[in-house]
Amino acid sequence: MNIPNSGLLNPVPTEPDGYVTKDLQWAAVPFGKRFVIIHNGEQVSLVNSIKTAKNYINKQIKAFKKTESSLTNFLK
Repeated sequence: MNIPNSGLLNPVPTEPDGYVTKDLQWAAVPFGKRFVIIHNGEQVSLVNSIKTAKNYINKQIKAFKKTESSLTNFLK
């Protein structure tokens, strides 16, 4: 029997199945008990928890935005 959202029935919450950013460029995918971080189809890092994965992705996005804005200002 297939139960959709079977995690809802679990009395002990577990890590989510993964994480994907809204722009679909970053993802954290379960890999055993760890998570693989993927950016534009390439494996970037391997971390121990979904929280660490989200922090890593957010830092990379912020760093890119900072670099991008500096480059844009330079080209003006």
